[in-house]
Amino acid sequence: MAETENRLPPRPAWEADFPIERVEAQHVTRREFAKFLVLVSGGLTVGSAVVAVKDDLMPAAHITEGGVRLCAVSEVPVGETKMFTIPGTALPGILIRPDADTWRAYEQKCTHLSCAVFYDPGTARIECPCHKGAFDARTGFVLQGPPPRPLRRFEVERRGDDVYLVAEVAHT
Repeated sequence: MAETENRLPPRPAWEADFPIERVEAQHVTRREFAKFLVLVSGGLTVGSAVVAVKDDLMPAAHITEGGVRLCAVSEVPVGETKMFTIPGTALPGILIRPDADTWRAYEQKCTHLSCAVFYDPGTARIECPCHKGAFDARTGFVLQGPPPRPLRRFEVERRGDDVYLVAEVAHT
């Protein structure tokens, strides 16, 4: 009789199919859950702050007095673009020649998630292929999609047979 009293009841059938040791099943304490919530909340706060001040953290362009030569006029046919590096930074720029007498320069990163943008001469728009954002090629302002702000714009000047990057243009 002593043998039967010490025996455990038979296991249910599902336990045979899904054997789980009771030692492996752990419970999360309130203290561990509170630590997790504090860490996640802190991470989200820091991430939001970085996004909020991202423009202030962006390196400023170092354009010397008199400007920086980008290319010869003959290097960029009408309706085409030329890529360049923004002086003083490692950021890519895009020089656009929509017509014979017009030149525009922008940072080549979308203001949504920094995807590379490209100029579409058919629509005269700067487009972001990642999330279908679009910018006005004349002003850099957002035309559609998720980008929250206009493209960073630079003043361009033609001097004889050369094109110069003169200054950064502040959007208003």
